[in-house]
Amino acid sequence: MYALILRIASPFHAKAKDWVEGRRHLWNALPDVSGKEVFWFHCASLGEFDQGLPVMNLLRERDPDAFILVTFFSPSGYNHYQKRKNPVDFACYIPLDTKKNAARFVSHFQPKAAFFIKYEFWGNHIAGLKSSGARLYSVSTSLRASQHYFKWYGRYFRNILRQFDHFFAQNQSTMDLLKSIGIDNVLLTGDTRFDRVIENKRALVKNERILDFIGESKSVFIAGSSWPKDEEILSELIQSDRFEKYIIAPHNVEKAHIDALIDRLKMSVTRYSEEGAINSHVLVIDTIGQLASAYSYASIAYVGGGFSGNLHNILEPAVFGLPVIFGPKFSRFPEAQSFIGEGIGFSVSTASELMATIDALLADREAVSLKSTRFVEQNQGASEKIIRFVFG
Repeated sequence: MYALILRIASPFHAKAKDWVEGRRHLWNALPDVSGKEVFWFHCASLGEFDQGLPVMNLLRERDPDAFILVTFFSPSGYNHYQKRKNPVDFACYIPLDTKKNAARFVSHFQPKAAFFIKYEFWGNHIAGLKSSGARLYSVSTSLRASQHYFKWYGRYFRNILRQFDHFFAQNQSTMDLLKSIGIDNVLLTGDTRFDRVIENKRALVKNERILDFIGESKSVFIAGSSWPKDEEILSELIQSDRFEKYIIAPHNVEKAHIDALIDRLKMSVTRYSEEGAINSHVLVIDTIGQLASAYSYASIAYVGGGFSGNLHNILEPAVFGLPVIFGPKFSRFPEAQSFIGEGIGFSVSTASELMATIDALLADREAVSLKSTRFVEQNQGASEKIIRFVFG
């Protein structure tokens, strides 16, 4: 039914169209992997790909001949993963989760091991992997008590979890939840995204376009992966004189949204994609792939998605020592609660709360910056723990 709905929607919705078209010729595009050891990483989208990438990189270092297969559920992952330096040998959409599709896909690749990232649990593919004898791991597992695995009606879903050889949990609460349903094959490793943002920082390349925009300015505010509700409360700040320069990198970079954002600001704005000199105080990044490096040029960050419950990656700015502000709906993201507890993350609900938080941070930014950098560095190493456990 889900596939049918997407097919009906595909003429009118770009992502639905990508979802359908990406799977249309899937079977004819599969490569010949005979004689190769295949390691399968499944990621819902680009964020989960970033979580899996440090493990893939370590696997490649350990076994240069390994064949690394990556599947995505979402077009936003499949369409943009190439913008990351990666060791992937083949990437495609995961087939719709039917018994027939799963059996065919697993039979073709015969993976030696499969790594499902965060909370990706597709029952038929998991059963097919288990039947094939592949080792099955869940990486950076993050679960919540409200999920169906832990409800009275969740027996079928609990049985899916019990197929895994091992879980590498992000946090103690996930470990406790798994143990509450009789799953003890769990190792508390932490979140591999800490390793990923440290990799990004070490591989940072200068962005001349952003450097031209900043010039001699010492005070730069950045809003990353912003949604309309975020932009609504940010507009008052951007029109103030608290910072010399403002960078906005919206989650949606389609022209219609960028145009609406610029209209909302009612001031001179430069688009990142434009050529020529920059003579405004606001730069809108209207392309994909620039945000992680853009954080390195700012002093305080706002990360979007916190008004819809889809908070984006707050580790990306933190690795550069930035205090991080976000919206009020972050219960699904344990790292956000950790940031608040450490005094490096701050939740706001209104424009006035945002302004008050920034005023307080401007008076104490250096101390918060040190805590932020130290927190990220102290939580690295999850990927190494996983590789050591899997391969000895």
